[in-house]
Amino acid sequence: MISPKTTPFVIVAFIIGFTLSPAIGQVRGTDDKAAITAVSKARAKAFNNKDAKGIAQYFTEDAVLMAPGKPASKGKKAVMAYYQTIFDEFDVELDSYYEEVEVSGDMAYGRGEAIVRLKPHKGGETVNSTAKYLNILQRQPDGSWKTTHDIWNSNREAP
Repeated sequence: MISPKTTPFVIVAFIIGFTLSPAIGQVRGTDDKAAITAVSKARAKAFNNKDAKGIAQYFTEDAVLMAPGKPASKGKKAVMAYYQTIFDEFDVELDSYYEEVEVSGDMAYGRGEAIVRLKPHKGGETVNSTAKYLNILQRQPDGSWKTTHDIWNSNREAP
């Protein structure tokens, strides 16, 4: 039981804890957004290094990759295989960035823009593409963030 002498201290502690809770959540949210943005940058770096395994490490085991004009690829191994087929055929360059990142508990999304340049190994014209994308991410038990779903499409108008 709380004694009359300690009651004011308990009330003050409760008020401080209550008023700091949103601030702590904001700090965590800011840290989460920074961590999610770092995942996106690491994936882009792995893409530019033609490292399919490096990209796949930022996906969950049951991730879904939804590339334009293709059936969904399911699982980390399928994600790795998808990117490897690109790297086997093209020299690549990617510039991408998030325009928006939102976090809700252990789930988050990042919405962004990308510019991709693909130069065929066998010669031919470089393909330049701009796209918009959406990543859904989930906080992992170790606190890191991994992509559960990745979808994108071209900014070019369909014929």
